[in-house]
Amino acid sequence: MNDKLDMQSLNWVNENSRFIAERFPNCVTETAEGIKIDFELLKQELSEDIIEGNKERYRLEWPGKREAIVTANIPTEKTLRPVREDSVDFDNTENLYIEGDNLEVLKLLQESYLGKIKMIYIDPPYNTGKDFVYKDNFTQDSAEYKEESGQKDEYDQRLVVNPDTSGRYHSDWLSMMYPRLKLARNLLTDDGVIFISIDSNEVHNLRKVCDEIFGEENYIGTLVWQSKKGGGSDSKTVVQDHEYIVCFSKSHKSAVLGTIEIKAEPLDKIDNKGRYRRGRELNKWGSNSRRADRPTMWFAIKGPNNEDVYPIRNDGEEGRWRFGKKNMQGFVDRGDVEFVKRSNGTYIAYEKIRTDNPRSKPYRTWMSDVNATSEGSIEVRELFDGKKVFDFPKPLSLLKKCLSIGTTKNDIILDFFSGSASIVHAVLQLNTESKRKLNYICVQIPEITDEQSEAYKAGYDTISELAKDRIRKAAGKIKDETNADIDYGFRVFRLDDSNMQYVFYTPQDYQQKDLDLFSDNVKPNRTADDLLAQVMLDWGLPLSLKIEQATISGKQVFKVAQNSLYACFDKGIDEDFAKMVAKDAPLRIVFRDSGFKDDTAKMNVKQLLKQLSPETEMKVL
Repeated sequence: MNDKLDMQSLNWVNENSRFIAERFPNCVTETAEGIKIDFELLKQELSEDIIEGNKERYRLEWPGKREAIVTANIPTEKTLRPVREDSVDFDNTENLYIEGDNLEVLKLLQESYLGKIKMIYIDPPYNTGKDFVYKDNFTQDSAEYKEESGQKDEYDQRLVVNPDTSGRYHSDWLSMMYPRLKLARNLLTDDGVIFISIDSNEVHNLRKVCDEIFGEENYIGTLVWQSKKGGGSDSKTVVQDHEYIVCFSKSHKSAVLGTIEIKAEPLDKIDNKGRYRRGRELNKWGSNSRRADRPTMWFAIKGPNNEDVYPIRNDGEEGRWRFGKKNMQGFVDRGDVEFVKRSNGTYIAYEKIRTDNPRSKPYRTWMSDVNATSEGSIEVRELFDGKKVFDFPKPLSLLKKCLSIGTTKNDIILDFFSGSASIVHAVLQLNTESKRKLNYICVQIPEITDEQSEAYKAGYDTISELAKDRIRKAAGKIKDETNADIDYGFRVFRLDDSNMQYVFYTPQDYQQKDLDLFSDNVKPNRTADDLLAQVMLDWGLPLSLKIEQATISGKQVFKVAQNSLYACFDKGIDEDFAKMVAKDAPLRIVFRDSGFKDDTAKMNVKQLLKQLSPETEMKVL
């Protein structure tokens, strides 16, 4: 039995191949590289017709799509390293802030957060021709990358400008979005939803790529919100005063969107039953509104002076009612119909609304009930002493509305293009106002700030440094104003190369003369905190679980979620330690391979745990 941890992200190619092999064993074949899937035979197995090669079909294609699919499937050996000094209440908080390339981070989250994220909100680059895209070229060496991108920071960022004069302008943007959305979908709960902010440059392509990844049947809608109010001097034609939020569910069968209270209009009319306001027309309008469309919905109801009133359309043609005879008669009997006479003698029938209770249904057009981007800028400036440290942050009212629709209680929110961390500010406010307990995972590449920017002048070298400080400032402000008992903390993690030496992954590449490399397969500059984070990811445990530290037989032991996982990375592990730790009966325990007193102690510890705590699963790294 293998007791070694993999210490790399989930390999979806292997998982999917295993899934196919279980159901179509006849499609498994041997090749020079090992067991592979015979895809030509698989295509035939999935069709009732004879497959004769490629056929034309309706789908979204672009140069680089195949590479984008492969990019999503390639596992990563990188890890997330805790940064306690940047965190707030590290051991107790359930919120995460992760610095690094979101593609790699999404891969690392696949096992720990598979099917656990209720809502994803992202505000990716809009591809305006001036912003950056992520160029996921893993074959470039570091020097080539830095020369091409102009980025020279310590994180080897993959951000490059995507000008609208580029021959791959749309293709590069799609190649960036596809693998990230594909990985993100895996993280959603069955009733989870994703909200994606975008403008007119790529909204059409975004909808198509989401149709492919999430399924066209899971499209919820494209929400429109007024991002600009006032003049439009930067527009050559019509003023571009709105943006979009494309919304999809993981499964339309399971998704249930929350509701938003919309203040009711005043009851400004009065009749013998009391106050009311005019509601919608009871005549059907729009599509399928003619008599010929639904002949049974053409009939008379009694109007003023006992006249017969038929559903005549505004254009004078015969129409149809919204409701059948029984329901329409109910409106009449209750006195809940207002008749307005046209100049040609026919009537329009309106429903009388007698309640001023707020409506609670989300609409696709958000104009008056969310603030513009300028309000988002003001909200950030207020935290940073009036300095404009971030361009075009989303207003909190917009994000809180998304959160109100997409979450209920005790949900996890993910934003992997988190920018200035506006979503965190919105989560903190909503947790205070609605008594929800939402937790967040934010991912942001440490993009370098422009030396001419207010952010750089204020001392922020990267966007992620700015965002972390915004979270601290927003949390402090909300706590001072409300004293609400919510989670104000966050754990910071930073993407980095694996904690393990290369010999850990490819021992077959080393010879007898290299045996000294096997003495310790952990890199010398890695801490116990670093190792614990990678172990939690490899074992599929959420990084937000409570972590405690204890001393057992003189050794430092990390306890994750009480006894869900014990980890000890000290040297000199022996039988006495095994006997003591077995009393707690942890579900899992992990050691360094080089941490045992000797080879005999390693075998004895394993046997003692089997005898004294048979439910404990032991692994080494």
